[in-house]
Amino acid sequence: MVYPAILDDSENKKHYYTVTFPDVEGAISDGLGEGEAMANGSEILGAFLFDVPKDQLPVPTDIELVKKENPGKLVVPIFADLEKAKRETKPATVKKNTTIPGDLAYKAEQAGINFSQTLTEALQKKLNN
Repeated sequence: MVYPAILDDSENKKHYYTVTFPDVEGAISDGLGEGEAMANGSEILGAFLFDVPKDQLPVPTDIELVKKENPGKLVVPIFADLEKAKRETKPATVKKNTTIPGDLAYKAEQAGINFSQTLTEALQKKLNN
């Protein structure tokens, strides 16, 4: 996906850009120089959009319109590889306390069973049916 990005150093030291995307609220990054700012912008854009269903992705605003609305700022197209972002983003994990029969817990421990992995696999199987 390609979205117009605004690189603005007006509130920072010269050439230290804040990167924002008019079409992706909350996707903000920064970088020293245009190259770093664009690379960091691509990364944050991917992080914000990798799990959005394709039919629900924001429609990119015409870059010429964004340029017109942001005089004196650098407006560039930034590409995000959503498949790469999906591969590189680790899902959050949560801790859950569970209660199981004591004899079952003992046997599982003796067998070296990983409780978290087993619960995860069982939940995935149950949810896919």
